[in-house]
Amino acid sequence: MDASRIHIATIEALATAIDARDQIGLGHVRRAQIFATGIGDLLELSESEFSALRTGALLHDIGKLAVPDHILNKPEELTPAEIEKTKIHASVGASILEKVGFDTPVVPTVKYHHEAWDGSGYPEGLRAENIPLTARILAVADVYDTLRGSRPYRKSLSRKEACKELRRSAGKTLDPRLVKIFIENVDRFEADIDNKGLGYQSSGEQLGQPVDAGVQQNYVEQIKLANREAFTLYELAKDFSSSLTLDETLKLFTDKVREFVHFDTCAVSLVDGHSDLARSVYVAGKHAAVFHTHVFKIGSGVTGKVLQKQKPAGNCDPWPDLKLLKSSVTSDFRAMIALPILADDKLVGAISLYSTDSAGYSDENLRLVETIAQIAADAIIKSQRHAETESHALTDPMTGLPNARCLQVQFEREIARAQRNNGTFQVLMLDLDGFKQVNDTFGHKVGDKMLFEIGRVIKEQLREYDFLARYAGDEFVALVPDLNVEGVFDLRRRIENGVENFELLVADDVAQVGVSIGWSTYPQTGQAFDQLLIAADKEMYSTKTRRKRFGKVTRTIPKPTKPLEFDMALPVNPDDIDTVVEISDEHIYIA
Repeated sequence: MDASRIHIATIEALATAIDARDQIGLGHVRRAQIFATGIGDLLELSESEFSALRTGALLHDIGKLAVPDHILNKPEELTPAEIEKTKIHASVGASILEKVGFDTPVVPTVKYHHEAWDGSGYPEGLRAENIPLTARILAVADVYDTLRGSRPYRKSLSRKEACKELRRSAGKTLDPRLVKIFIENVDRFEADIDNKGLGYQSSGEQLGQPVDAGVQQNYVEQIKLANREAFTLYELAKDFSSSLTLDETLKLFTDKVREFVHFDTCAVSLVDGHSDLARSVYVAGKHAAVFHTHVFKIGSGVTGKVLQKQKPAGNCDPWPDLKLLKSSVTSDFRAMIALPILADDKLVGAISLYSTDSAGYSDENLRLVETIAQIAADAIIKSQRHAETESHALTDPMTGLPNARCLQVQFEREIARAQRNNGTFQVLMLDLDGFKQVNDTFGHKVGDKMLFEIGRVIKEQLREYDFLARYAGDEFVALVPDLNVEGVFDLRRRIENGVENFELLVADDVAQVGVSIGWSTYPQTGQAFDQLLIAADKEMYSTKTRRKRFGKVTRTIPKPTKPLEFDMALPVNPDDIDTVVEISDEHIYIA
């Protein structure tokens, strides 16, 4: 009697551990056992069959030990190939149980519980009553409990909905007589599982629910956590293998950390390879705006010391970090951990987790974050290199300004913005006057420095959201949204004055240049990039010619519809005009 009780207890413990590995909520095999034995009672099975059903229900999924975790716990529906892989669990389970030497038909109960009444099942395609009765009973119990439980890719079904699905399967995959018996007694069966604390509202933690560091996990929960960790890390490695932007990579990183470890705020900081500084580049959680773009010195604060020593900091007081932020809103944080992010022993940055809970973080929390960080590190490096390559491809190395390629990308964005808002923008073509003389007199190094400095001077006159690019040689192009004619006049005057007043000291001499500016307007002048650029370029050369002939031209206005007959709607008073300098196709030029 004692040996039998130990035998049954051992089977139940093993079955519970297998159930935990499946990650679909605790209790599946126990509920399947209650449903199956309930049908067995009604059918008045023999003692041997009933014993086989009771044990087989507990162990029917043991063969899932041969199914990879990433398939078993996939958060969406399986592919046909993955479904085929799961089918091995019935045969594998039977092979494992054959070694035990049960004196009841446990093995066929487990092996054939996925056979179908119409012969479409597996592993042998048995039909109807050729399928052992205990396997047919177990199939009904297994299918019903699977329908009643939730899956990552679908919600759980109600009792009524699950019974409806059973009726649809009757005569196809399930024995119709057994389906009828089960549905007639389902209320009693579910009452039984509720009384045993196995009801569908109390079946345990769902996949993806964060684990509270302060809760002591029992052995079943520990198994679930271990398998969930393995599956998450597999998914993480797979996701990181795709090409992601740096922001996408860091979001995925912090999202995966959140699945395992609670935080109120998570900040990822990356080191600057050219200085002893680090910058917080991605923040999730509370007070993100306070943490975001925070720059700090390596060695200062908890995170700074983690970067300096390249070793993690376990549960500790966050104040050394928080005081660097100089913000009172962070005073409610009570604990933190921080870990270096290393790729091939190269320091990439650090991840810091902050909590308002004084209980803080455990060593297990630290281990989990460290494991995820090891996988994320290579992806972060890859994303950084991609971003740098992309930036170099769109940046003029001499001036640090966007280049001609980037100009075209920005032009398309401006087109889209103008169309959305029924707006407009101006294209300014700027060409330096006297730049060749600077090169000839002082050399190309001075010329290069002049280009850099003039780019800075021009940018100072633009608004934050205006766009300036070095187009080619000594030409610059600016995209300026929503300026009226007077605004363009004022901007041109300020740029001209800024450039002409700039002096580059060269030994005992001074290098200076001027600038000629032409402009066109979207959509009035044209709608295509080349159209607007050619129009602005033409205008710029006309201005350059006039500057050589007449000196500085102070203003331009749109050419009137009739020569020298000024429309009073134009942004200039005809009485204020001293001299008409020249008339072009599109504008008149006045001094």
